[in-house]
Amino acid sequence: MTITITAFERSPDGGKGLARDTRVRWALEEVGQPYKVRLVSFHAMKEPAHLALHPFGQIPTYEEGDLALFETGAIVFHIAERHAGLLPDDANARARAITWMFAAVNTVEPPIIELGTARLLEGDKPWNKERLPLVEDRVRGRLHQLSARLSDADWLDGAFSAGDLMMVSVLLRLKSSGILDEFSNLTAYLARGEARPAYKRAFAAQLAVNTGKPTTE
Repeated sequence: MTITITAFERSPDGGKGLARDTRVRWALEEVGQPYKVRLVSFHAMKEPAHLALHPFGQIPTYEEGDLALFETGAIVFHIAERHAGLLPDDANARARAITWMFAAVNTVEPPIIELGTARLLEGDKPWNKERLPLVEDRVRGRLHQLSARLSDADWLDGAFSAGDLMMVSVLLRLKSSGILDEFSNLTAYLARGEARPAYKRAFAAQLAVNTGKPTTE
């Protein structure tokens, strides 16, 4: 059965890899699974056909036979469980990798998203000058904790896993902020993730769509 995912017809980031379909593309590339991409416009995302797949009118979605999924974390988890390469064989190591997946989207990403909102959408608000430093401090607090845990290791818990895939994807949102540069081990960690051949293929495919030169997955 062919896997089909949805992605922005034109991503708000212009193809920088921040749209969440990149995470799903990356996971599929890591496990060597072919897939097709159905591009949707912002208008189509709110239409009944797409809402039947994603009740909140977002991307990505994942379809395989009779199975339809939404939410990036759930999709990547499903891929990792179905195909070798993203979760360790050892039961305890597997559980820890899954824990890092949840930590990425539940603990580390929320303040990063809040920072993006404060900078991009609330910059003209009269209270932004007082609020922005507080948001930045919350991001730094999480990064300090993550940096301490990673220390000088290459990956979060032994070999690369779906936990690292999700964490690197989250940290990518900070790449242009300057804040991540304050943590040399996290900057190196991000670079290792971006250097993976599977990530490069996923990034190139997403970028091609947004530069008007779609590739065939």
